[in-house]
Amino acid sequence: LGMFSELKFPVPWGHVAAKAWGPSEGQPVLCLHGWLDNANTFDKLIPLLPRDCYYVAMDFSGHGLSSHRPAGSPYHFLDYVSDVRRVAAALQWRRFTLMGHSMGGSVAGMFCFLYPEMVDKLILLENVGFLLAPEDTEEWLKSKRIMIDRLLSLEAKQQTPKARSPEAALQRLLEANRHLTAEGAAILLQRGATETPAG
Repeated sequence: LGMFSELKFPVPWGHVAAKAWGPSEGQPVLCLHGWLDNANTFDKLIPLLPRDCYYVAMDFSGHGLSSHRPAGSPYHFLDYVSDVRRVAAALQWRRFTLMGHSMGGSVAGMFCFLYPEMVDKLILLENVGFLLAPEDTEEWLKSKRIMIDRLLSLEAKQQTPKARSPEAALQRLLEANRHLTAEGAAILLQRGATETPAG
């Protein structure tokens, strides 16, 4: 398990990088590093672990070899949970083990709370996991999972924008926003549409 391969998973702002050890058909284990660390956190540990697992240690966005989020964008724990969800989807993992160190443990705990059906084991290294006040649990779970799922669904459906004539763009805007007048829609399109060679 001393040998590893480099992986890259596309995301809307670039890519999430990762290192992988072991047989790709092995028991999947996703490894999450701590604050301001990176996937190399696991370099000395992975060779000591069972050899029949497939270990993928990702670099969170803005860490290691992963792309930074756009300038001015915050880095919240829930954004890292979304990164984990993206990587799991790219790997086509329906159920896997999560191993998190420090901040990665908090992210792993949050992920387990939101997607318990996807996690068969949780391993925390120097972390207490993720805790919520009991009265906030149900509301938080429902709203955050919906938010992440919708975001990833929208990203999966992203297509190159269609070029339309100014008249067709106006008609489309009016169909989608029945409360607008034609004059109001035309005013919005002056700044809300971009002219391209195709239309």
